[in-house]
Amino acid sequence: MPGGRRGLVAPQNTFLENIIRRSSSQPDSSFLLANAQIVDFPIVYCNESFCKISGYNRAEVMQKSCRCTFMYGELTDKETIARIDECLENQIHDQFEILLYKKNKTPLWLLLQIAPIKNERDLVVLFLLTFRDITALKQPIESDDNKGGLSKFAKLARSVTRSRSVLVSQFSSHLPNLKDTTKQSHLAHMMSLNADVMPQYRQEAPKTPPHILLHYCAFKAIWDWIILCLTFYTAIMVPYNVAFKNKTSEDVSLLVVDSIVDVIFFIDIVLNFHTTFVGPGGEVVSDPKVIRMNYLKSWFIIDLLSCLPYDVFNAFDHDEDGIGSLFSALKVVRLLRLGRVVRKLDRYLEYGAAMLILLLCFYMLVAHWLACIWYSIGRSDADNGVQYSWLWKLANVTQSPYSYIWSNDTNSPELINGPSRKTMYVTALYFTMTCMTSVGFGNVAAETDNEKIFTICMMIIAALLYATIFGHVTTIIQQMTSATAKYHDMLNNVREFMKLHEVPKALSERVMDYVVSTWAMTKGLDTDKVLNYCPKDMKADICVHLNRKVFNEHPAFRLASDGCLRALAMHFTMSHSAPGDLLYHTGESIDSLCFIVTGSLEVIQDDEVVAILGKGDVFGDSFWKDNAIGQSAANVRALTYCDLHTIKRDKLLEVLDFYQAFANSFARNLILTYNLRHRLIFRKVADVRREKELAERRKNDPQLDQQQDHLVRKIFSKFRRDR
Repeated sequence: MPGGRRGLVAPQNTFLENIIRRSSSQPDSSFLLANAQIVDFPIVYCNESFCKISGYNRAEVMQKSCRCTFMYGELTDKETIARIDECLENQIHDQFEILLYKKNKTPLWLLLQIAPIKNERDLVVLFLLTFRDITALKQPIESDDNKGGLSKFAKLARSVTRSRSVLVSQFSSHLPNLKDTTKQSHLAHMMSLNADVMPQYRQEAPKTPPHILLHYCAFKAIWDWIILCLTFYTAIMVPYNVAFKNKTSEDVSLLVVDSIVDVIFFIDIVLNFHTTFVGPGGEVVSDPKVIRMNYLKSWFIIDLLSCLPYDVFNAFDHDEDGIGSLFSALKVVRLLRLGRVVRKLDRYLEYGAAMLILLLCFYMLVAHWLACIWYSIGRSDADNGVQYSWLWKLANVTQSPYSYIWSNDTNSPELINGPSRKTMYVTALYFTMTCMTSVGFGNVAAETDNEKIFTICMMIIAALLYATIFGHVTTIIQQMTSATAKYHDMLNNVREFMKLHEVPKALSERVMDYVVSTWAMTKGLDTDKVLNYCPKDMKADICVHLNRKVFNEHPAFRLASDGCLRALAMHFTMSHSAPGDLLYHTGESIDSLCFIVTGSLEVIQDDEVVAILGKGDVFGDSFWKDNAIGQSAANVRALTYCDLHTIKRDKLLEVLDFYQAFANSFARNLILTYNLRHRLIFRKVADVRREKELAERRKNDPQLDQQQDHLVRKIFSKFRRDR
């Protein structure tokens, strides 16, 4: 399936995910995001770590000023506050040490770092405020005057805020000696935020490291077809060389060709260590470490065994027959390269003609293998002195009879002369093809016991292959490509609809991306149709399992009984959104409560981002408090591929009315991250600056004297000019 094979590759705004990933690598770090285009710079996102150190939940922090005035206290340094205001107004990088207070009024020393975030137009749209708890580094200061009665920590808070160099020296005093310069540079990097390492707030295609190949790029597609051709070459030549002993140390041309093939397969192993793959969730995995571990756990051993230089072992051909035959048989291990075709079969199945050719090639390949085995049996019987085998009869018919000579090396007779290698192979292939497609013509027949046993086994295998491949080719193709056919049929219907109604190109591309990404997530399965197959009790169990992330992560559902959870789960619906999709429009009725399972969204009011919502957030309206249906005061747009679990207002109120005990717990514990009904009142920074510039311009304009502006004076002035 192309959508699933290609993965989710549409441009996404992964800014929030990148910041969360960087913050999670440093457990003591917390951060806020604030809108830089609105007066007072309101907070649009805060992570869980900030909620833990501050004591406030996310809903209480949202829309407050990023200056964190709600955490100021009497000992918060006024000079530091002024420096923070200046940094925000001038949109520059800086860091400060500041004393703030938790919700329970506990003092807290924090290292605050402020970094402006730019969009694709190089405009600062967000502020990233990173906090580090440095309370442990702030040692109490002893004072000679103990009459004040103030605690040591209060005296410390009143002291002048220390500079960054003092803080770094304190870090170095508490950390072990760093002799390695790389560790020192890491510490310096940890203490600073550079513009070149900050991600931008914009949509961009998934990035991969420069040494990583995309699994769907044109080069990789061509390379896979080359590997397919070389795999069939190996599957043909290896059995032929082993059976007919075609390749010897004197045959330089074949040795060179096989060596080149081995090198190409070894290069393929190296490329597999640097090629992305599609993860279980449809995402494109480009992390080099994850790619290497995935390949090592899957196909690396098989690929390595198929690339070993078995031609080196062929030097034993001139030694004892047993050892030479053993190392010659090791060449068959190269047939493991067929595993490359198996794991890339989904790519070849996209094309019906390619699938038909692969089936025919496989049928011919089996016939080729059986022909090589048939020749080996005839040669073995002839070497053992059986003069009525099919190979001996062929020699007599072609008037190229075999003869024996005494070998001094082996002290046994050796078979010489006989038909040419080409004649023997064509005859063997002719026999296997006639047996696989019919009952045979009898001109080449099994004579010895070994030949008859092999022929019986071959007929059984051939009957199954013939019935499967030729008798049910249409059925096999339909079964193997049913999902692909359904997928292409859906895409064709969407394309025809867009063409018929002349949908704009931009909107058409969004629709196509949504259809492809939704197919990648659902595999074309209709969840409601599958659930309707099950009885009510089983359906409820499945729904609880599908919504387990919502029930486990949100405290509002902890006191719900099993019956209550089952009733809620039956009414939850799961939806998938592509980047750029608008989930709510301004003025639209708010009839659902939405829980974000994966991805990130942005809430836009008056063309400004007022909130960024991520995994675990809840948005909608507090239906259980206000019975009237509200209207959305903002737009909600997806930044990345998002999975949402939603429940309709009527269904939620129906469950809450029935389970009164749970209703009280739900209303008390559910934290609505953003209420779409509430309209925020704010002024834009650009408008304030424009008003200041206009006021300054009016102030500098010269004031006209009323006497000079009098009507009579204007008439006399005009009369003088006319004279």
